[in-house]
Amino acid sequence: MTRRLLFGNEAFCEGAIAAGVRFYAGYPITPATEIAETMSRRMPQVGGTYVQMEDELGAAAALMGASSAGVKSMTASAGPGMALIQNEIGQAIAAECPMVVVNVQRAGPGIGNATRAGQMEFMQARYGTNGEAPAVALAPATVEEAFWLTIKAVDFSEMLRTVVLVLGDGLLGLQRAVVDLPDYSTIKTVERPRPSGPREEWKGNYTANELDEVPAMADFGSGYKSVVSTVGLFKRGGGDSTVQGLDIDDQEFTIHRLHQKILARQAEITLTEQHMTDDAEVVFVAWGTQALSAMAAMQEARAAGIRAGVLRLITVWPFPEEIVRKACAGARLVVVPEMNMGQARLMISNALAGTPTRVVGVNHVDSTYITPAEIIARTKENLQ
Repeated sequence: MTRRLLFGNEAFCEGAIAAGVRFYAGYPITPATEIAETMSRRMPQVGGTYVQMEDELGAAAALMGASSAGVKSMTASAGPGMALIQNEIGQAIAAECPMVVVNVQRAGPGIGNATRAGQMEFMQARYGTNGEAPAVALAPATVEEAFWLTIKAVDFSEMLRTVVLVLGDGLLGLQRAVVDLPDYSTIKTVERPRPSGPREEWKGNYTANELDEVPAMADFGSGYKSVVSTVGLFKRGGGDSTVQGLDIDDQEFTIHRLHQKILARQAEITLTEQHMTDDAEVVFVAWGTQALSAMAAMQEARAAGIRAGVLRLITVWPFPEEIVRKACAGARLVVVPEMNMGQARLMISNALAGTPTRVVGVNHVDSTYITPAEIIARTKENLQ
């Protein structure tokens, strides 16, 4: 074990390397630039490849190529770069190319404020791409968790053959903390399913017959037929497809399968934490860095005689609706602190629709973190 003082952005890199990432293509953008800088040094050190791209769109396309060659791949961006990259994220999801994208969220729309933090891409992570592309997204709260969750992100991307987003933010990316890093050779990692058997019988990378199936993926140069479709819609059971030659039943099957292969494994990829929710009259539901304030608020509320608990969402997409319902079943009030106008609160309110539980938010859009005192004040206002 090695003890290191790391930026959150450096922890993302080390987690990726520990999980086996050996290709990074990216473009520097505040507050994620340290990821590109670190990977430019670390990739050659571990036998990997770093490519400085002209923009995020090109970076994601390069990741698709590297992933198709069998190399675990990652990029990172923020704000306007994440807006730019959406087309290729959707294409990679459709073509089932495993990859990881770290979003170190900045504040504000458009160009936004490059040097400040936000949690403003919660909904973008799910709905940013066109055409009903499903999403998997994880949200670390600490520098140490940035390391371990990036490993999980790579594993999930390989297991599901999809894009996995890591939702950090500027507060986390530029925060320093001491992290005990394990011997990377001891970490068990996940590999994508690969074909076996006679090569002449292999129909290609999309040989799925069932809705919950994750088909094997042949690496370029492996000797198996390997095609990465730019159509994004495939024939049931495999084989080449074109827009003109695709049956509408195949289209429906493909779109449903892209979702169902994830939903069928939702229990396996859903990570949450619950603290003192069993008897809670108020539950603080939080994600990312603001969960730390929620935890402190819970302790202060308990000391003041308020039965508070915390549900921390680590896997934010697919949204853990059933876990939210169960954790908040006995609560009169749910308080959701987040650095946006209330994006997670919308999903939580939907999950608790039809119940007597009231859902309120504590929201900042000025890049400052939410304090425990603010969460407690909002709680007292709404428990009266």
